[in-house]
Amino acid sequence: MLNARISGLASYAPDDILDNEMLSKMVDTNDEWITTRVGIKQRRILKKPGEGSSYLGMKAVERLLESTGTKPEEVDLLICATSNPDYRFPSTGSVIAHRCGLSNAYAYDIQAACAGFLVALEDGANYVRAGRKKKVVVVAAEKMSSMVNYADRATCPLFGDGAGAMLVEPTEDNTGIIDAVFHVDGNGLEHLIMPAGGSVLPASHETIDAAQHYVIQDGRNVYKNAVTDMLDSSLEVAQRNNLTMDDVDWFIPHQANLRIIEAVASRAGIDNSKVLVNIEHYGNTSAASIPLCLDEYRDKLKKGDKVILTAFGAGFTWGAMYIIWDL
Repeated sequence: MLNARISGLASYAPDDILDNEMLSKMVDTNDEWITTRVGIKQRRILKKPGEGSSYLGMKAVERLLESTGTKPEEVDLLICATSNPDYRFPSTGSVIAHRCGLSNAYAYDIQAACAGFLVALEDGANYVRAGRKKKVVVVAAEKMSSMVNYADRATCPLFGDGAGAMLVEPTEDNTGIIDAVFHVDGNGLEHLIMPAGGSVLPASHETIDAAQHYVIQDGRNVYKNAVTDMLDSSLEVAQRNNLTMDDVDWFIPHQANLRIIEAVASRAGIDNSKVLVNIEHYGNTSAASIPLCLDEYRDKLKKGDKVILTAFGAGFTWGAMYIIWDL
């Protein structure tokens, strides 16, 4: 039986840094307030004129192809996870594929908010397991700064820009992407949303004046649900695969808020030394946060390591994935 393994990993973050001191000159906040509540010191911002999420994704995919020695024409499929598409249409995936010269690949987007990378990775793995595709690129590209209201002190410290990409290929070994669980609860709609810009509230002078084209978040509600749901889904995927948390070598949660990460790890009984965190320097990069974090710590991971990834985002949508590392 074919399994799907991760055969390559790369990421990209812009050079421009927006740190807490700089942010405090833009809105009523300060370093202590931000660090205490969310554990973020700085975030990367894409300032290149005329460029959106596809630029970030293109950079990550170019690095992925180079590091794996993969020719662009060898890629069969590209799946892009993003909540910040370049345009409502065409898909950002199609733009990335074109810019990277993936002449033989089909490409499309999926939108599962901060859980998007895991959902896209499971989609890509299933194409490989079914024997339909041999080289699948999964990329998360998020220009989060495009949806941030820098007059809103509750949300503007949270988000940064970045991208991460993986190459998924077939293997007959019992390694790679072993299992995943996903859930959605539409009752979360009002608690984490960009109200305008879709078909319910198309762009108008009124929606712009009301600042409805930015992310709006009920922080308390999101925190409570994120902790519970990432914990439950992580335990669920572990139990399905006869694992205890002592068996898990690495735990990589979505980098949304350091307090959320600490609460999930503590309640799951996972030693802090096994929890990979880089939110301090990147902020919340939504779907891109997990591959960004994995790429930063890739030297720590070794073949055979048991890894659990988990994420929670708008929708609410959440889940967890179990991987046996083979890179």
